[in-house]
Amino acid sequence: MSQKKKMKTLAITEKTKISRSAKRGSYEIDTINAILDEGLFCHIAYEHDGQPMMIPTAYCRINDKIYIHGSVGSHFMRMLAEGKDICFVVSLIDGLVLARSAFHHSVNYRSVIAFAKAEVVTDEDERWNALEQITEHLVPNRWADVREPYKNEMQKTMILSFTLDEASAKIRTGDPIDDEEDYALPVWAGILPLKVRASAPIPDPRLIPSVSIPEYLHNYKRGEK
Repeated sequence: MSQKKKMKTLAITEKTKISRSAKRGSYEIDTINAILDEGLFCHIAYEHDGQPMMIPTAYCRINDKIYIHGSVGSHFMRMLAEGKDICFVVSLIDGLVLARSAFHHSVNYRSVIAFAKAEVVTDEDERWNALEQITEHLVPNRWADVREPYKNEMQKTMILSFTLDEASAKIRTGDPIDDEEDYALPVWAGILPLKVRASAPIPDPRLIPSVSIPEYLHNYKRGEK
């Protein structure tokens, strides 16, 4: 008799415990990683002098760490480098859930929220790998096609990492849930699917005429393996 594979999960903490619609929550590492790997950018929230702040930025995941990069002169990067508590969020929208009543409209989505402190990456091999993987996360096969950073460009770049020790996912799927008496209403109800799709690449006006569009851009897709 086959046994169901036990999924590895993160410990539930006071911060990550999902109380509202708890059945939609997941602490499974594979579920969290799949959402992070599909997302293109994240939002990072932190507090500075009593003021809540939130910044969107590109990222990548390498094993159990998230990496971001920015200018060494960036106020945002310098604040995080001090070891501030941060909240890291990635959200994917899969569809609009249209109910028969305005009250029960919803959204099908997948999200990850993590809590951590930033660490400045100083190891040069790790820094290079992080920059490569951030590039590859956004556009697979791009790194091998472009000029790599010069030494002075690397000196102007700060790499931060966050360990995914304290995180949870929340997911909504399925049809609208109306009040029983509303199912008889002559109102269209269902799901309007949404998906990130790439349009035709637009060449830089200064592109060398002989350079063609790379095959990896023709085949660019998100959420499809």
